[in-house]
Amino acid sequence: MENNHVTVLEIDINAIDFNFNYFKSKLYKNTKILVVVKAFGYGSSAVEIAKFLAPKVDYFAVAYLDEGIALRNAGIKTPILVLHPQKSNLQKIINYNLEPNIYSVNLLKSFIEITQVLKLQNYPIHLKFNTGLNRLGFTKKDISKILSLINNQKGIIVKSIFSHIAASEDLNEREFTLQQISTFNSFSNELISQLNTVPFKHMLNTSGIINYASEAQFDMVRLGIGLYGFGNNEKETSNLKNVLTLKSVISQIQALEKGETVGYNRAFKANSTVKTATIPIGHADGISRQFSNGIGYVYINNQKAPIIGNVCMDMIMVNISDINCNEGDEVVIYKNQQNIVALAKAINTIPYELLTAISQRIKRIVN
Repeated sequence: MENNHVTVLEIDINAIDFNFNYFKSKLYKNTKILVVVKAFGYGSSAVEIAKFLAPKVDYFAVAYLDEGIALRNAGIKTPILVLHPQKSNLQKIINYNLEPNIYSVNLLKSFIEITQVLKLQNYPIHLKFNTGLNRLGFTKKDISKILSLINNQKGIIVKSIFSHIAASEDLNEREFTLQQISTFNSFSNELISQLNTVPFKHMLNTSGIINYASEAQFDMVRLGIGLYGFGNNEKETSNLKNVLTLKSVISQIQALEKGETVGYNRAFKANSTVKTATIPIGHADGISRQFSNGIGYVYINNQKAPIIGNVCMDMIMVNISDINCNEGDEVVIYKNQQNIVALAKAINTIPYELLTAISQRIKRIVN
């Protein structure tokens, strides 16, 4: 169906390019770059961003199979790492020429069995080691088993070995992070010394690139939230360009008298004459209900208009008593990175959550 929602998410592709080059400038000339486009490209448009960056990057990464399939169906031919494959979809990973992250002995056994049945040779896989995040990954005790399964069979080839830093953005955890890096070096060196091939290594995410490029750049880095304009602190974010702007329009203006209420549960009660604007975006579109009753706000004619009443599924109401505006005027919901950071802090969350919550029913416009 054609998307005729008047609320739109504008994506500045030139800002994507600027941010990509900003992080690339921090790397050695030969360091590979993997761009993470999971969760619809952090709430933007994975396909459009992948199409634009395909000539510039070495890898893309997605979380799940269907995200990888969407990129392949869009014509993306760049290698794609699937970060969280399941045993049930390993066959489809092969069908779509995707590369699985193998994080357990059971998953490794299952994938080897499939390659043997299909008589494949040198199908690329990636081995994930747990060095302290304690989410997914092999540990040191698994190395001998990995080697016994992988060596002397031709169905697969280990393309990379990687891990994930738990607190790369927090310099108070530097000692822990350096220990993770040391552990990863120990694991990977032991494995590589006994493999029949030499895979490349990667460990750094966006914050890792900023804080640990000299200690753990290795052969490749994984660029995620930084691409979309967010660093690990205010200074780094100010060096980046804004990528995403969420906009809508005023559907209707209401004039309330003292004592009248707004929205479900009559959550707002006017203490005096109030003028309100209704905007066609709500919690079904990713505007958290926590923004109700003055916690959240939008911009109309570059002035803040606080949300009043409860956020509805498809609409919000804002106070425009001091703003000169008309029905049909533009409303800016997410203005820039600083605005998104401030809104996230107001409801005790992070920009990732606000961005990835933006509904797919909202039209994406690439500028």
